[in-house]
Amino acid sequence: MPANLPPHYFEAEKRFREAKTPGEKIEALEEMLTIMPKHKGTDKLRADVRRKIAKFKTQSQQKKGGARRETVYSIEREGAAQVVVVGPPNVGKSSLIAALSNATPEVADFPHSTRKPTPGMVPYENIQFQLVDTPPITRDSIDPLMADLIRRADIVVILLDLQGDTLGQFEETLSLLQELRIFPDEVPIPDDLKKAPFIKKVLVVVNKMDETGAEEDFEVFLELSEIKLPAMGISIHSKRNLTAFIEKIYDISSIIRVYTKAPGKEPDLSSPFVLPKESILEELAAKIHKDFVIKIKFAKIWGEEVFDGQMVQRDYVLRDGDVAEIHI
Repeated sequence: MPANLPPHYFEAEKRFREAKTPGEKIEALEEMLTIMPKHKGTDKLRADVRRKIAKFKTQSQQKKGGARRETVYSIEREGAAQVVVVGPPNVGKSSLIAALSNATPEVADFPHSTRKPTPGMVPYENIQFQLVDTPPITRDSIDPLMADLIRRADIVVILLDLQGDTLGQFEETLSLLQELRIFPDEVPIPDDLKKAPFIKKVLVVVNKMDETGAEEDFEVFLELSEIKLPAMGISIHSKRNLTAFIEKIYDISSIIRVYTKAPGKEPDLSSPFVLPKESILEELAAKIHKDFVIKIKFAKIWGEEVFDGQMVQRDYVLRDGDVAEIHI
């Protein structure tokens, strides 16, 4: 079966070839992986790209220090995924992060009270997500460094206010993101785009669902917007659907949790390794120790789709909940 790769894949591939650092190469490879269609014709290509990602991540871990310009937008990634919350002024971004984490962003009733991004860690079962509060996105105030922060994120949450012009807020925010070459993975990429896009998983969240008539207003918004993105309603004030919000983040994150064990020992199920879906054993080995990528001989796997202790090779595709016993 032919791969039938889209034009933007080859643009990302060109960026990979021209990249000078492991970090730049990883970014381009991950973009290639996101753009690449999922079918049997791309199976070998996907495995090859994942192998290269594991290789350059190992190289990146081996590099020590190096001068780097730190800014307020240099938010170090933590947890299973970095989730950046964006939207217009006064929709509740800071309140959302404060309600779900121990972070203390400035919360005020006046616009533009948030002047810098603030991260907070949010637990989900045996992992955590990093939510990042951000200054409002408007046509008059988009810092280029803010754009870079959004581009680096794993997931982008567009937060809207049901008591305002919800449709206008959504269309304007989506338009501004697209001007920054940030596209939801469900939205077609324009053919005339001159530079490679940043394709992101996007969740639309509408706040203030505790107001009278909220359900009807939310349905009207969904109908008028003809939205093709995952969307849900919440109330930060009454905490309605906040647990469901984190569950939705997990659902769209496309991650798996994999556990490890030593021979003759039980696995520690409280501390999983978090990997992208369709990751291979080699990528798990790289996360455990940089030398394991070279030294790994085989592994035994316990999981729902294998026999207990089934022997697998380094290109085995891991599943959520797998337990791996790596032999070197």
